[in-house]
Amino acid sequence: MTAWLPDESTLHHGDAHQSADLFAVLRNQATNQTAHVTAAGAAWLAGAAAYPRSTLAQWEAHPSSPGVLPCGSAFDVVNVPTLFGRRMLEHLWYDGPGSGPVATHRGRMLLFASPGTAQRLPSLLDWEEWGGGPEPRAAMGPRGHDDAVDGDSKVPPLLCHGTGDAVTVPPLTCTSTTPGPRWLVAPDTRSPWLPGPDVLLWACVRVTRSTPSSVARNSIFPTADPDANVYDVSRRR
Repeated sequence: MTAWLPDESTLHHGDAHQSADLFAVLRNQATNQTAHVTAAGAAWLAGAAAYPRSTLAQWEAHPSSPGVLPCGSAFDVVNVPTLFGRRMLEHLWYDGPGSGPVATHRGRMLLFASPGTAQRLPSLLDWEEWGGGPEPRAAMGPRGHDDAVDGDSKVPPLLCHGTGDAVTVPPLTCTSTTPGPRWLVAPDTRSPWLPGPDVLLWACVRVTRSTPSSVARNSIFPTADPDANVYDVSRRR
């Protein structure tokens, strides 16, 4: 999935020598995994900015620095508590269509979704009476963390970023030990599939209705080897 493939449609900026520098960094990374952005993925991200060429130029100069991109045109972002987001991804990947790009930032999980999701998802949750409202104490762990999701009958409060909002995106090049925002599923194509509000509603409801299975199954978040290829990429749209 993340192996470098020449992409004639990749958005370049400046002359050929300048654009080659950034893309060389991306394709020469030590490991090609789901957490690494490809050149095509970088072009897609930059396309969300008002000035894509300038954005690519800035990333070329600082490939290990986070960026800020507006929502509402290329994507929306659904911002969820980490544990709830992990369980959403488990259902999306094992029982559903997979996910689009996913990042982590400040103890939250950012799920990139199709434009319009930020407006429609909260309404769908309220319509189906799954809306969270104020975060219940039952959803908080002993130290105030959201690590007691099981048994809750409501979806925890979601932060939905759409038109008029902006989000911090992880660096194009980072490792599992890089502080700050990181990619869990990095952009790797010029036209990524993005879940819509109906898919994310389904995932939220599946999490609230499910309980931890007593039957062991391989997790997409293994603890033994954080650098392993952990997603079944054959199912990614």
